[in-house]
Amino acid sequence: MNPTRNDLSLEIRQGVCQILNQRLAEMIDLQLQAKQAHWNIRGSNFLSLHEMFDDLAEALADPIDSIAERITALGGIAEGTLAHVSGRTSLPAYPDGLRKSAEVLAAIADALARCARTMRASIDHADQLGDAGTADLFTGISRELDKRLWFVEAHI
Repeated sequence: MNPTRNDLSLEIRQGVCQILNQRLAEMIDLQLQAKQAHWNIRGSNFLSLHEMFDDLAEALADPIDSIAERITALGGIAEGTLAHVSGRTSLPAYPDGLRKSAEVLAAIADALARCARTMRASIDHADQLGDAGTADLFTGISRELDKRLWFVEAHI
């Protein structure tokens, strides 16, 4: 941990940074899965889904950055490399070869739902550790994930 004048204890900051890095990994994984869907989607509704998945990937950039910046504000190290992401994400791997709309939508919906679920669990965990700021960050991100899940599920 880097030194900081943040008044949260070192123990709290370490615990919260661990949770933040887990959520960072999942959000980066989700963004990459959305791009994979964007690049490879096929079918009669190609254009609308192609654009929706690209919009999803772009929309995830701000929450990803906010999570990483919260880690560093607490004195931690944001760990967003491919090795860190692949080692920490709890999302199922995006299945190889998906192209059909129904399959791609289901895979992205599952990933979004999983990400939203772990984000909500992290709200409570950050709150229990005594970090209301991080709990608030997770709350905002969970609302955005729920909205994006609604968009995807509307196509199913």
